[in-house]
Amino acid sequence: MESELIAKLIVISGPSGAGKGTLIKSVLPSLDNFVVSVSATTRGRRAGERQGVDYHFLSRREFLRKVEEGLFLEWAEYGGNLYGTPRDFVDAALSTGKDVLLEIELEGARQIVEHCPVAVGIFIAPPDLQILEGRLRDRKTDSEADITLRLARACDELEAVERDRAEGGLCFDYAIVNDDLEQASRELLTTIQQIRAGNTAR
Repeated sequence: MESELIAKLIVISGPSGAGKGTLIKSVLPSLDNFVVSVSATTRGRRAGERQGVDYHFLSRREFLRKVEEGLFLEWAEYGGNLYGTPRDFVDAALSTGKDVLLEIELEGARQIVEHCPVAVGIFIAPPDLQILEGRLRDRKTDSEADITLRLARACDELEAVERDRAEGGLCFDYAIVNDDLEQASRELLTTIQQIRAGNTAR
């Protein structure tokens, strides 16, 4: 009798500017039976972003109402904005055997990986903070104050992940350093394929 493959919840996290979104877009054409969850947020919409495609853009009141109703799988505050993962979309996809990919902040990733048995965590790291700063400036979407805040947060996140690793409590099963986009894309695709090939949860 063939083993039934268990649908996987693949959680990708890393500092802002590490290249998570770019890497995900680069591997999606090579993946089938796979869906990407669209997060909800209270932050303002950037140029070119589309409602329901890049994010579900909500007012703070709308977001908090959904929190009270238990409609998020996880949620966290980052840089003064709220971010959350809609529970119904993820549950529906997993129940039909589809693998789900989440791109979320570190705190949310921890919540999901630690409490969801089918979740597998992948951490995307920049080569160093200097390169990360350059990427944040190059995308020209953040103010100087926002860049300073994001760099400080990135430093804290990288230290936290390293501390978790040292203490044996690391919630990420894989780590990829995004130094070269093409190489990192290949590594991410290979990692996802390995995760999906397994017939048991982590």
